[in-house]
Amino acid sequence: MDYIEKVLEKVKELARRLIESLLGPEAEPEPELIPIPVNDGSRRRH
Repeated sequence: MDYIEKVLEKVKELARRLIESLLGPEAEPEPELIPIPVNDGSRRRH
């Protein structure tokens, strides 16, 4: 189990380095979500 955790840590580090090299170190870790209004169907009834 310890070996798997070490491998996962290496993969996470490689992925982080790849993202930083592609987007730059000042890139936001996660874009802010924009709320989207949803029609609930109550307005369609006349």
